Amino acid sequence: MSGPAIEVQNLSKVYRIGRRTERRKGRGLGLEDILSPFRYLASTLRPPRESELLWALKDVSFEVEPGEAIGVIGRNGAGKSTLLKLLSRITEPTSGRALINGRVGSLLEVGTGFHPELTGRENIYLSGAILGMRRVEVDRKFDEIVAFAEVEKFLDTPVKRYSSGMYVRLAFAVAAHLEPEILLVDEVLAVGDAAFQRKCLGKMGDVATEGRTVLFVSHNLVAVQSLCRRAVWLEGGLLKDCGESGQVVAEYLSTAHKNKTEAEWASPESAPGNDKVRIHKVAVRPEPGRPDGSITMESPLALEVEYWNLVGGTDLQVGWRFTTEQQVVAFTTSSQEGRADLEPEPLQQGLYRSVCRIPADLLNEGGYRLMLLVFQNRGKVIFRLDDALV
Repeated sequence: MSGPAIEVQNLSKVYRIGRRTERRKGRGLGLEDILSPFRYLASTLRPPRESELLWALKDVSFEVEPGEAIGVIGRNGAGKSTLLKLLSRITEPTSGRALINGRVGSLLEVGTGFHPELTGRENIYLSGAILGMRRVEVDRKFDEIVAFAEVEKFLDTPVKRYSSGMYVRLAFAVAAHLEPEILLVDEVLAVGDAAFQRKCLGKMGDVATEGRTVLFVSHNLVAVQSLCRRAVWLEGGLLKDCGESGQVVAEYLSTAHKNKTEAEWASPESAPGNDKVRIHKVAVRPEPGRPDGSITMESPLALEVEYWNLVGGTDLQVGWRFTTEQQVVAFTTSSQEGRADLEPEPLQQGLYRSVCRIPADLLNEGGYRLMLLVFQNRGKVIFRLDDALV
């Protein structure tokens, strides 16, 4: 392979954020629609205002050499997943281009990559066919894939019935073992137990030493430094830094995590989440009564989260995990507390808000990282937002 494996040139992706609330499915025309038939036409003809545009990526450029493992870091909403979707050709850029020199295998967010109605066995062969492999080539790798994913008993079950952990184990095994020249991995460590995470890191290290290229998106900065010689730091859709991984991570930690007490995403399209839930806002606030609005451990706190339920008919709860700067878990809590004996309450599609109140003097002074978890059916984690607040 001659030249860079990946060459990103002024890559940009913009989303249009609508100012009007979308009409609910099934709602008929209202009086305003009838009396103002040309209003919508006029709004589509005028140029969009800058405030209506969200730049998920803007003028990002870098190169990745063949056989190089490079990490992509940044806060939630920085543009990391958008970058991988552009490189995977799942979505098209608004401007700029990405040149890919080699066959690409990708593992993006849980829920993408497999046909839900097909079995695990069928999806393995389908993935091989998409990569341009013959059936005999997939046959040679089949046993390795199944053994790595640990899904032998469920091979002939449709993957829509898999748990998130089973799904991502099989998806990673397929992506890593079918020998793509370029492997794109987005937050594979966000799902699965510690043993599986170690297996993933080990396999990605093997892929890199075999001369293949790895682009690894993760909030696990220790893993990024261990696996990757270089790192790309994205911030607000912009390329903040690109260089030696230890140096980039150190700079990111020193400037990116400055006591952020609130984060908000304008629309589900740009928000962190998956096909079941998207996060609108997370915040930590002092309980009413402090005139200066400061946050101290001697006073009660309120943790707020607003989220879009995209599926409906599901019982969703949220949870929080407080971790010290030394990676020690201080405590965890969730909206399931005190509800063990209650029947689940299926939620309809829409925007929901949950508040967790923390009593005074529960935590010691110091810095904390907050992880947000979303549960389904009393315990199954369907989404995890690392470093939701720092």
